[in-house]
Amino acid sequence: MDQGRPKPDLIIFDCDGVLVDSELLSCRCLSDVLAECGIALSPEQAFELFLGRSTKAVEQHYRDLGQVVPDGFLPRLKSHVLSTFAGSLQPIAGVAAVVSELRTPFCVASSSDIDRIALSLDVTGLRAHFGDRIYTAQMVRHGKPAPDLFLHAAEQMGAQPARTLVIEDSASGVQAGKAAGMMVWGFAGGSHYRGRDGHAILSGAGADRVFARMIDFWKDA
Repeated sequence: MDQGRPKPDLIIFDCDGVLVDSELLSCRCLSDVLAECGIALSPEQAFELFLGRSTKAVEQHYRDLGQVVPDGFLPRLKSHVLSTFAGSLQPIAGVAAVVSELRTPFCVASSSDIDRIALSLDVTGLRAHFGDRIYTAQMVRHGKPAPDLFLHAAEQMGAQPARTLVIEDSASGVQAGKAAGMMVWGFAGGSHYRGRDGHAILSGAGADRVFARMIDFWKDA
């Protein structure tokens, strides 16, 4: 841990891109479904605009541009994502070993909805580690980069923000954790960071530390 900061009483893991290697799959699904709606967005653009953010943020983005996505957009996107995850999703390498060895209380706080998180954890064999300690953006008024979700998770887990560590893979998630007054470690080991400078992106967002392999979770901590 950083000098002068106590060992955390709680560790909050983001799900997509931290526990499961889902971000490339998600961005491709978003690109596919928007194309069906007549909106062009490449997977790379999806990554830049919406990584770590909720589907409500996608709708709001296009609403602000004067482009209203059809009523069936969200159900179609959810269906496409769930079917893709069921057949292709993999855990982040080494994450099962990390969470199985933790003695500090931990939970999940994600912008995804509960069905997607549950499927992600089930498909990758991680569900047993988290039980019902799952918190989503649907539980709060404002999603990331607002601090609401992380503050809600900490409250539910009985931890003080200053004694909470967040593990995040997106700039918006890092910003949310820092706005909540928490320590934040950026994880740049997901496949969506291949060819991108994850260290610069996450450090630039305010991460206290950036690492790219779960095997290094406690290294230099």
